[in-house]
Amino acid sequence: MPNEPKQNPTTPERKTINPIARHNARRYALQAMYQRQLASTPLADLEAEFLTYHIDKKLDLEYFKELLHGIPLHQKELDREMQPFLERSLQDIDPIELNVLRIAIYELMKRPDVPYRVIINEALELTKKFGSIEGYKFVNGILDRVARKLRPVEIKMPGRGKDPAS
Repeated sequence: MPNEPKQNPTTPERKTINPIARHNARRYALQAMYQRQLASTPLADLEAEFLTYHIDKKLDLEYFKELLHGIPLHQKELDREMQPFLERSLQDIDPIELNVLRIAIYELMKRPDVPYRVIINEALELTKKFGSIEGYKFVNGILDRVARKLRPVEIKMPGRGKDPAS
């Protein structure tokens, strides 16, 4: 029909994001990566276990799988991004805080569709829930600096709020 908008076949259909489902994907990915770090559980076993026993219906399953497989694949790159801002070695960072940082830095690097403020806020919520009492302050400081490096244009865009450094 002449009044209907034309579909561009090269533009993917924008998926509606459920914030709770996305949050749960991050939470389960954090728990799986923590288990992997402490028990050296293979990724395939972790995925099967989480899909069978831990995952509820309010989950962005695609995002969970992306984080679960993407973070180990890019772990060296993620760690390199945070190291200039660390005052201690990676081995000295609490495992929860380290994995929260890896999730957030992965998202900052690989998911430009997710606003940096959402990424940092989600990381802080996970750290407050699962990390040490003051761990969120450490995570916030590192992510603030990594975000400035990886997303300087987005941080300075009008309408994104005042630059946190000013």
